[in-house]
Amino acid sequence: MMSAISVQQMAERVAALMESRLGIKGVGLEAKLNKGGWRLPRRVRRAARALAEAAERAKNPKLLVQMDIERVAADYDLCCRHLGARGKSGFGALMLRLAATLALGLLVVSLIWLLFLRGT
Repeated sequence: MMSAISVQQMAERVAALMESRLGIKGVGLEAKLNKGGWRLPRRVRRAARALAEAAERAKNPKLLVQMDIERVAADYDLCCRHLGARGKSGFGALMLRLAATLALGLLVVSLIWLLFLRGT
């Protein structure tokens, strides 16, 4: 049987992942979903909302007993899988974006140069 603490811990973990991976600030999962939930795919956003509601309902012992634990666990797994896969952060990702920007700039400049040479 799942306890209210473990449901709360799941919601806190998803909220922490949203902050670290997406940079969404706020206190609690519900606030983060309201602020930046649009950045998540619809399926993941629905699962995160359901997890936030389950964490709120888990505060009441009678509602905790009625909760579909498998559904809560599935929602948590979906959120963690999606947010965990978004590991492109930090110095390596910055360097990759910089290299891509420089390559695109070089391509544009060389195309303009070729058009200039062709016109003369």
